[in-house]
Amino acid sequence: MNTQEFPENPYLLLTPGPLSTSKTVKATMLRDWCTWDDDYNQNIVEEIRRKLEKLATSQFEQYTSVLMQGSGTFAVESVIGSVIPSYGKVLIVANGAYGSRIIRITQMLHINHVPYIVAETSIPSIDEIEKILADDTQITHIAVVHCETTTGILNPVEQICRLAKKYNKISIVDAMSSFGGVSLDVAESNIDFLISSSNKCIQGVPGFGFIIARTTEIEKCESQARSHSLDLYDQWITMQNGKGKWRFTSPTHVVRAFMQALQELEEEGGVKSREKRYADNQRTLVNGMRELGFETLLPDNLQSTIITSFISPASPDYSFTKFYELLKSKGFIIYPGKVAQSDTFRIGNIGEIFPHDIEQLVQAINEIKYW
Repeated sequence: MNTQEFPENPYLLLTPGPLSTSKTVKATMLRDWCTWDDDYNQNIVEEIRRKLEKLATSQFEQYTSVLMQGSGTFAVESVIGSVIPSYGKVLIVANGAYGSRIIRITQMLHINHVPYIVAETSIPSIDEIEKILADDTQITHIAVVHCETTTGILNPVEQICRLAKKYNKISIVDAMSSFGGVSLDVAESNIDFLISSSNKCIQGVPGFGFIIARTTEIEKCESQARSHSLDLYDQWITMQNGKGKWRFTSPTHVVRAFMQALQELEEEGGVKSREKRYADNQRTLVNGMRELGFETLLPDNLQSTIITSFISPASPDYSFTKFYELLKSKGFIIYPGKVAQSDTFRIGNIGEIFPHDIEQLVQAINEIKYW
């Protein structure tokens, strides 16, 4: 396979996903696959499932995995709609748009829930969460976002999930933007259901999400789903019994690209090595931006290595749209802000991105400062 046939990307995606991928990940999508074929299901899908389970924990025999078509939000909704029984009640910890999205999903599905909402620039209080759990014995589940990319904050999921175990609750962690790029052992952290996506820190392309679940818990979810296509249990049991078979047409090219991305993660040295590269990217970014006079929205102790929010320049001449277009012309795509109380923009540090790319970005920003 000649990757030289691929044109160069016109820009780098400095976003929380989709993100810039390697040429070899893209190249694997040149071949077509049959969704019913054993070579595809057993040698690719099943291998991906085993790799994900071992990536998630050293106690992988206690866990299983299932792939779900669609974006990461599809996978989140499949868990929320399938794992919580009709009599259940979920405590949702939210300090950003993606925690709020889980609240919206429970509302749409008519699931009993308790929202615990804190400011977007604050981490949840463990003491307050424990008080809620102690006072409301009807709560059966806790849901929390690990890396809330609204700001880039990293939430204390290990502490929250320890509380879930202490109070005998089932824990659901949206690790969409962190899994594969932040060290986390689901068994040691007492996580029952972890959700992520193909186009985040594993560095694949968009098309499916995946769930890593404690086997004893997913086995309890039969006939609980509030959706046919997003029935997590049915998707899982079909893959289990069918040796990698999907219920409906799978995104074959995306799945094969993900397999390549997993291999490249291993070649890089695993999660710890990738986490170090992302940390180097983020440190290079913040240091360079501060030298240019920019301020970060979050203090360093709350900041993840995934994406960083910067406060927009106060000048009346500044416009994010103009800033964005000028940077795009120089080969860089950044993200608009998503914080309610502050005017910000965001720059991602993940994907096939290295510190020298970040240095070039900072240089480009310095060259286009027009305000």
